[in-house]
Formats: sequence, C-alpha cells, structure tokens
Amino acid sequence: MMKSITLIGAPVETGAWRRGCMMGPDALRTAGLGRALTELGHDVTDRGNLAAQAMTVPQARNPAIRDLDLCAGWVATLQATADDLGTETVPIFMGGDHLMAAGTVPAMARLAEADGRPLFVLWLDAHSDIHDLDSTESGNLHGTPVAYFTGLSEFAPHFPDPAAKVDPANICMIGLRSVDPHEKRAVAASDIDVTDMRAIDEHGIAAPLRAFLERVEAANGRLHVSFDIDFLDPSIAPAVGTTVPGGATFREAHLVMEWLHDSGLVTSLDIAELNPFMDERGRTATLMVDLVSSLFGKSVLDRPTRSQ
Repeated sequence: MMKSITLIGAPVETGAWRRGCMMGPDALRTAGLGRALTELGHDVTDRGNLAAQAMTVPQARNPAIRDLDLCAGWVATLQATADDLGTETVPIFMGGDHLMAAGTVPAMARLAEADGRPLFVLWLDAHSDIHDLDSTESGNLHGTPVAYFTGLSEFAPHFPDPAAKVDPANICMIGLRSVDPHEKRAVAASDIDVTDMRAIDEHGIAAPLRAFLERVEAANGRLHVSFDIDFLDPSIAPAVGTTVPGGATFREAHLVMEWLHDSGLVTSLDIAELNPFMDERGRTATLMVDLVSSLFGKSVLDRPTRSQ
C-alpha cells in the first residue's frame, strides 16, 4: 500500500556529549533512504533539515547541563512540526541525538489529539531516557525526553510546555539494557511497559511487541516509533556514541520492522543517535535504510544471499 512519507532532518547534537549526530540526516540521505522508499512505491517528500529556534532560557540548577538554550530551541522547533504536517503523511524524523524525541513525540501527540485518537510510543532503545534536569549527572539531555513528554517531571521554565503529553501507559520500551538507579525507580513508579534484553533472551521479541500492537489497535491509536541506533548490537551498528553490548540482532531488528509493517499502525518514526563520524564506511546508515525499508514493505527475502 502506497503511503505519503515526509523526510525531515533533525540534526540535533547538543543533547549528547559526543559531536557528530548533526551529520545523521545527510548520512541517511547518502545511504539512499528516500530512493529506497520511492522504489517501494511510496510518495516521498524531503523537507531538508530543520534549524533550532534562537532561545534564551534561565540557567538550570544542575551545573552539569550544557547547551540548554540550544536544546530548548530544538524542542520548540520540532514541536512546531505539528502545525503543518497533518495526519495524511508519515513523517520520518532523521536525527540527530535522542533529545529530538522531546520535540517529535509531543508534536505527534498533538496531531493524534487533533485526529481524536491517543498516541502510543514504541521506544526501541538501550536506555530509558527518563532523567530530568535535576537528576542527570552527565548533563546530556538526550537522556531526558521520556520524562518530558510524559509530564512525569517538570521542565519549565527551561523547555517550552509540551504541545501534548503521552500517557505513560501508552509507552512500550523494548531493548533496555543500560538503566541507572534513578531511571529504574522512575520506570518502576510509572505505567510504562518494559521489555529488557534479558526478557527478550528468555522469551523472544515477538510476544511483547504483539501484545503492544494489539493494545494500539484496540484503542484505535496512532503509533510513533522512536528508534535509537543503540537498540541494535554495536557489532552490526557501530555508529553511535552510546554503544551498549548485547543489543538486538539483525534478525530481531528486522522482525520488529516487519511486524510493524504488517500491523499497518505506524504513523511516524524517529531515527535517533546516528553518528556517521563513528561509522565504518557507512554500514550503520545502510543498515538503517534496510530496516526502514522493511518497515515500509520490503521483504528480507529480497536481499541477495551471495555476491552476484
């Protein structure tokens, strides 16, 4: 089934300590993301790269936090995408570090509200990203978006108010394997559904994903997928500044994308934390093009099995 897809570059790198994520959107373009989706029969529009709004916000109490003005500007810019996207296209936000989700998820929640439907979020990540401005010890704000867009923590007056919030019960995190004590307490106190890598090792990845998709369908929800590159094992996806061993395998990742395609529920997508500066001849960007293609209808069986 042909879809209207809008590619939006979000070259955010102020939420992380390691520079290079600003090159992520162009790496995905160079790897052929738009071309691959077009060849699958979709109508693809590339809106180019966004830029952060110029903002000046009060200094945070936490002295570890850096680049707060720029981070707030990115959140504002990405939230504003809800104003002109509409509900008939599937936006793919090409990042950029995972701070981007503090803007993209509220924007998609606002679109869902306008459509009279709840927003659900599938969070594919090694980390829960549920710190707030006081709890983060690193000061890296790519570790804060979930606390922000759920309203579980207060970010005013440093970030703009969320365009719309997401019910924690509508979030499913799959792939967690690096969660610090504060985040463990925050997740445990919330209604977020979590499947960590141990659970995947013991029971597989299909069952929790199936259960979540059934909930989305029963609620007639819109589904935003926030895909952090570190969801994947670094042996297949080295281009990320937050590598954690023991991530999803090639087949597990493809299975997730194939299930998402078969469900027909996905209405928006983040690709976060792609740092081409750390890649090996573009292999991570190429893999992400392959995975996104699976999400939009490409079968893995189309891949050659040997050199031609």
